[in-house]
Amino acid sequence: MKQKSEKIQAAASPRQDVQQNGKPRKQEVVSQRKEKAPLMSERQDERKMKKQDVKSGKQEVGGSTMKQERKKGNMKKEEKAPKTFEEKEKVKFLTKGTQQTSPKWLDGPKLNAPSHPRFKDLNDFDDADSNENNHEDIYDDLGDFFFGRTLPDQPRPSHTRHAIMESLPVGCILSESTIGCGGTKMTHVPILNDPGIKTLYLAENEISKIPAGAFSGLTGLEWLDLSKNRLNDSSFSSELFQNLTKLKRLNLDGNFLTKIPPLPPSLEELKMNDNKLKGLDQQSFKGLLKLLTLELEGNGLHDGNVVPLAFKPLSRLIYLRLDENRFRALPSGLPSSLQELHMDENLIEDIQEGILNKTLNLVVLVLSNNRIQENRIAPRAWFHLSKLEAIDLSYNRLVHVPSFLPVSLRQLTLHHNQIERIPGYVFAHMKPGLEFLHLSHNKLRDDGIHGVSFMGLYHSLTELLVDNNQLRTIPRGILNLKSLQVLRLNDNHIRYVPLNSVCDTRVTEDSSLISLHLENNLIDRRQIPPTAFSCIKTYHSVVLRPQKFEE
Repeated sequence: MKQKSEKIQAAASPRQDVQQNGKPRKQEVVSQRKEKAPLMSERQDERKMKKQDVKSGKQEVGGSTMKQERKKGNMKKEEKAPKTFEEKEKVKFLTKGTQQTSPKWLDGPKLNAPSHPRFKDLNDFDDADSNENNHEDIYDDLGDFFFGRTLPDQPRPSHTRHAIMESLPVGCILSESTIGCGGTKMTHVPILNDPGIKTLYLAENEISKIPAGAFSGLTGLEWLDLSKNRLNDSSFSSELFQNLTKLKRLNLDGNFLTKIPPLPPSLEELKMNDNKLKGLDQQSFKGLLKLLTLELEGNGLHDGNVVPLAFKPLSRLIYLRLDENRFRALPSGLPSSLQELHMDENLIEDIQEGILNKTLNLVVLVLSNNRIQENRIAPRAWFHLSKLEAIDLSYNRLVHVPSFLPVSLRQLTLHHNQIERIPGYVFAHMKPGLEFLHLSHNKLRDDGIHGVSFMGLYHSLTELLVDNNQLRTIPRGILNLKSLQVLRLNDNHIRYVPLNSVCDTRVTEDSSLISLHLENNLIDRRQIPPTAFSCIKTYHSVVLRPQKFEE
């Protein structure tokens, strides 16, 4: 303990060098200081040069940043350098470990990294360095280390942003990770260099040419929108997307492309609606193993220019949109992963057996605005699709509700056809049964709906829309629909509402109906039985006005 105290006392009084016998050696101390004087003057000169560099802007970013931070925070400068043992130990503690390793969050590219070794002077700290200037320089060195590196989410240098803005036309918007230049009459894509940009929006411009290296500096880009421009096949070189290894979404809608351009394998969404595609072959989607969404609406595609193996490379495709083309049948060779198929506004006349054999994961099938007749639907065309939940056959040429519907179907949309009847037991095989049945704007009559027409839907159907038909009475079987919430019978020729047609007065339970529309019929409200709607909880749920003769 005595030796330790002596050491502490000796360290605390560095100006009194003590011999083993306890007597001070003043002459040797003076001589040592004289020897250290040149070293001290050299270090002071070196530090003066550093300060001059900082003032002139030649020193590294880290040092100047630290001084600015001290000014902003009103940090008080220490008047004296550490002289006591405890103060020395503090400095050593601050510098301990920085020579060996640095935290992971400090790793990465440096901003104008200084060439001199960091903390070298701190480890050599001695009495000769004990003055105010030395203490200030210690913190300058600390600033060099901690503020001379790129930290997480650190904004990009202002000169980078300034250079980007100068290359963009007036009206563009630049945020931390997005460049938006929509509708700015841009005619060409400037060469950009910023790995932090994730979204580039260049839609609704007049771009016709793209330089091969235009996107080479946007290595972090994830979403690129070039829709509604003047791009053609020559606008895309084979190297254009080469560096975009993180690109996930690409929108090329509304251009003049006749073929699929070379695309990066990282792509997950591709939109090429309203182009001039001449066809699809086995090489069109080569390498796009990660593609999930593909939209090719309005391209003039048909059975003759789409080869059966065109979609084979798309092993993970979930969503396929082929609306507004000229297909006469469903395309063959669809991926087994497909969950949604949209083929609205084509020329489809029939649905052949086996065409959907491999699409066992199909959930949604949209075939509206075609030429389909129920007798042109093969009995086993989709009966085996156990996951199919929604079919849209609106705006076709159906005369009655199709038979052999998928067992798992939940939504059936059949409005704007020529349907005259709902065959008995047509829904009986469904489990758990339809929830939504849309039959508006057809030719249904009273004799076209039987008592067993809704069998299989008694406990599942929640919405039944049969407005704008030719019904004269409330359809039979409505009372059996125990889960029905919305019933639309408006715009028919219904003249009266018989007792027990909507509410069963023989039971005391309330109906699940929350919306009943009977307007625009021929009903005389004075002739409606008082208890006709007694099972409906709220009076406002029943809409009776106006009637046709009241207009």
